[in-house]
Amino acid sequence: MTLHIGELAPDFQLEANNGEKVKLSDYRGKNVVLYFYPKDMTPGCTTQACDFRDQHENFDKMDAVIIGVSPDPLARHEKFIEKYGLPFLLLADVNQEAAKAYDVWKLKKNFGKEYMGIERSTFIIDKEGRLVKEYRKVKVTNHVEEVLTFIKALF
Repeated sequence: MTLHIGELAPDFQLEANNGEKVKLSDYRGKNVVLYFYPKDMTPGCTTQACDFRDQHENFDKMDAVIIGVSPDPLARHEKFIEKYGLPFLLLADVNQEAAKAYDVWKLKKNFGKEYMGIERSTFIIDKEGRLVKEYRKVKVTNHVEEVLTFIKALF
């Protein structure tokens, strides 16, 4: 599926670490930072999550909700949140429903081995539920600051 800036972001429903089923459309009226990451507890994903944690108050001031999505099960999300004090929801996309809708479920290569996995990506969705910015093949260093700067300029 190809996403286009200005179009409604694909809706989905996934289980969250708080025990609720969460739909993206539940957040209409708020700006949303939807970020997809490969795996809890790995170095890059931990750095990214902690960077979002450390800027959480600044995103909150911009009326922006942070939502993380990975294929990890809820139990792993809960450990990740507890260990690093993450103040935002993590959604369990164990069947890659959302990842496929956002075209981030990709063939990856690591040490000569091919496998399917999440391509680290971030999507900014406005209060009407429209996609206003996408970051694909994200490099973790300075990414959260770049997203925050974009949101401050836009909203």
